[in-house]
Amino acid sequence: MALLCALLAWALLALKGLGEKAVEDQEACCGTIVPRSEWRALPSTCTRELEMPVPYVVVSHTAGSPCDTPALCLQQAQNVQHYHVRTRGYCDVAYNFLIGEDGLVYEGRGWKIKGDHSGPTWNPMSIGITFMGNYMERVPPPRAIRAAQSLLACGVAQGILSPNYEVRGHCQVQQTQSPGDQLYAIIKKWPHHYEE
Repeated sequence: MALLCALLAWALLALKGLGEKAVEDQEACCGTIVPRSEWRALPSTCTRELEMPVPYVVVSHTAGSPCDTPALCLQQAQNVQHYHVRTRGYCDVAYNFLIGEDGLVYEGRGWKIKGDHSGPTWNPMSIGITFMGNYMERVPPPRAIRAAQSLLACGVAQGILSPNYEVRGHCQVQQTQSPGDQLYAIIKKWPHHYEE
C-alpha cells in the first residue's frame, strides 16, 4: 500500500511539474558514480540499448592491477577502455560499470547501453559490473563491495534492474575464472545470487 501511495504521489508531482526534483533526489540516493567525463573516457560509438527492466547482473574482475585511490582507478579505467577499444575493437569499455578498491563506481557504458562483457547470450539481457583487480587470491575491500551493492540497489530504485534480478558470476555464464575465487565466494552470499 505504501508503494502505491508513493507512486501516486510521484505521479501527481510529475503532473504539477515537480517530478523532476523527485527524480533528482532518487538519483542522488544512488551514491557516487564517477561519470565518464571525469575519468576522461574515450567517446563511445555504442548504440544498442538494453530492454528495461534488466533481469540479470554479471559480476566479473578485470584480472589486472587493483587500484585503491581515485587517481589510480581513473588510470585503470582508462587502461581497460583502451584495451577494449584499441585492441579488442569494441565500441567502448566492455562493462556497464567498473568498481574500484577506492570504493567508487566508474561509469562504463552506463545503465542503458548493452555491454560486451559476457558473450552474445548474456550481453543483451544483463548489466556487466567488473571489479578492477585480480580476486583469485584476495578479496576486494569492504568499501568496494558496498559500492557494488549500492549500485544494484540504485538500479532497482530507478526501475532499471528488475526487483527480482539475478546476480551471476562471470564463470557461471562463460568459461572463465572471473570474478576470481575470492570475489565469487562473496557474491554467492548476496541475496540475488543465482546458484545453479
